[in-house]
Amino acid sequence: MAMKIRLARGGSKKRPYYSIVAADSRMARDGRFIEKLGTYSPLLPKDSEDRVKMNMERVQHWLANGAQPTDRVSRFLEAAGVTEKKTRANMKKAEPGKKAQERTKEREEKAAALKAAEEEAKNAPAEEATTEGAASE
Repeated sequence: MAMKIRLARGGSKKRPYYSIVAADSRMARDGRFIEKLGTYSPLLPKDSEDRVKMNMERVQHWLANGAQPTDRVSRFLEAAGVTEKKTRANMKKAEPGKKAQERTKEREEKAAALKAAEEEAKNAPAEEATTEGAASE
């Protein structure tokens, strides 16, 4: 039996409340579970102590017996210091698409060209003044 420590959703529509449970991985998300290990209330502020509550003794028991935590539960366990932090692959999901990258590149090039033109405009009157001064002498 493949055991998971995962979240089971409760609460009403748009008011989520989760139970942290040990369950067989083949059971439905909100279905049958073996033991309730804690709660998670995402509507509470992040610094609130009541946001995530877990019975650490039972969690460690299930981890010792081979239960695998889901991604979200493993983050809770890392924050609590029970497990060590894993490196996660971001898969470049946060990067903008090709078109957006091209647009930003064009904007940068235009800004660089504009700045170069301003520099030339600043230097050009100074050069003209020196050449006019030399011509009048």
